[in-house]
Amino acid sequence: MPNSIAYLALAIWPLIAGVMFTRLPRDRAVIWSLMLGYLFLPEPPAVFDLPMFPPFTKHNLPAIVAFALILWKDGTKVPLLPQSALGKALIFTFILSPILTVATNEEPVFYGQIGLPGLGLKDMVALSLEQAMKILPFLLARQHLANSGSQRELLRALMIGGLVYSLFMLIEIRLSPQLNLWVYGYYQHFFGQSMRAGGFRPVVFLYHGLWVAFFCMTAVVSAWSLWRWSEPGSGRVKYLFAALYLSAVLVLAKSLGALIFAVMLVPMVIILPTRMQIRVAVLMGSLALAYPILKGADLVPQQWLLSQAAAIDPERANSLDFRFANENTLLDRAYEKPIFGWGSWGRNHILDPVSGIILTVTDGRWIIVIGVYGWVGFLAEFGLLLLPLLLIGREAAAARERKITPFIAPLALLLAINMLDLLPNATITPLTLLVAGALTGYAELLRSERLKIRKTWPKHETEPKSEIGPKGESDPKGLKWKSIL
Repeated sequence: MPNSIAYLALAIWPLIAGVMFTRLPRDRAVIWSLMLGYLFLPEPPAVFDLPMFPPFTKHNLPAIVAFALILWKDGTKVPLLPQSALGKALIFTFILSPILTVATNEEPVFYGQIGLPGLGLKDMVALSLEQAMKILPFLLARQHLANSGSQRELLRALMIGGLVYSLFMLIEIRLSPQLNLWVYGYYQHFFGQSMRAGGFRPVVFLYHGLWVAFFCMTAVVSAWSLWRWSEPGSGRVKYLFAALYLSAVLVLAKSLGALIFAVMLVPMVIILPTRMQIRVAVLMGSLALAYPILKGADLVPQQWLLSQAAAIDPERANSLDFRFANENTLLDRAYEKPIFGWGSWGRNHILDPVSGIILTVTDGRWIIVIGVYGWVGFLAEFGLLLLPLLLIGREAAAARERKITPFIAPLALLLAINMLDLLPNATITPLTLLVAGALTGYAELLRSERLKIRKTWPKHETEPKSEIGPKGESDPKGLKWKSIL
């Protein structure tokens, strides 16, 4: 069980965040408060569970505090919701669909002698509040991380966060995952899953070693992208050493999936032009959204994937086969309530009719969301992750000869690869939504800039050239002026 230090860390977090918002620019305060809270606060079961409210955890408390501080200091200078009608529709669906989930699950569910309660008004309020708190990082990032300088700052924060976290990772690689036990008094997952290849996978203060490795991979990609786009003499050598060091730490983390992602993305951010990286990101995100549909239609080549995994590591093939078997069982269960899902209390699972033990395992985020909130909830959540990629892709194509900041390309790739990782794992974190919101805000500013320029040039002329670089400077028709980016 969590010790007093775990609850004290959660309790004093508003004070720590308040200091950051007092001393840092707004974009840095948002980035660092959410990232540090995610990396260092204790995982559940260390929560504040108040009556009639969802539990306050490390996954929602930093965003709630950041939102309250910004509201107190700045008010509502920038609209909270996205500009596009589709974005607003996805936000409202994401938050309010649990109401219909509860309304269609008022009856109890029985498995032999075991029964699960029906859902009621309390669940309706709690689930909607939980969704609203979960989406806050997206909304905050869209408001405050929209300009190109903030995109670079986000990459730098991911790299620096990875460098700091690597010290704790190396300790656990050598000594075994013990930091959470030493500091917060409990181990947050099954210790056996931290043993790999004769050594240990670090867990530090996150839910699982896979989460740590995935974060390290984002730091690796961020460092390589900063190295590519930094001016000579502006710390470029430091970025190179950071990228090489973080790549070595990722190898030591012993996570095959994160390592494969890094091998995929690092050459892209080093070699491919910005617009090509964005196109690849849109393709990967679209495949992630389409996977459940392909899975339901039996179009996913499961046997081929298993054979490829077995060629790399038989143990990984067995793990993948286990995931596929559970996905098939849970998908059949989800099809009994396909539109709005089964709701909470484990009603989306299969239970032992005598002991009540849950017999199924939900690893992938997609099958969790479809089982709990149905296809409506899945399209809302994954649609919100795909939306910024589509918006960025549209603006990159419409930019023509305008320059867009190159830092959006690695962020788009990181978001897209995170969407792909949500198929086998549930690695949606506040950082996922932070990146998605930042890209959404920047795409909206690009669109505003494009429409503003279009209104200013005569109808008989062709569209003027406008360059929007990493610092947000724009020069339509050769006239220097500051862009709103």
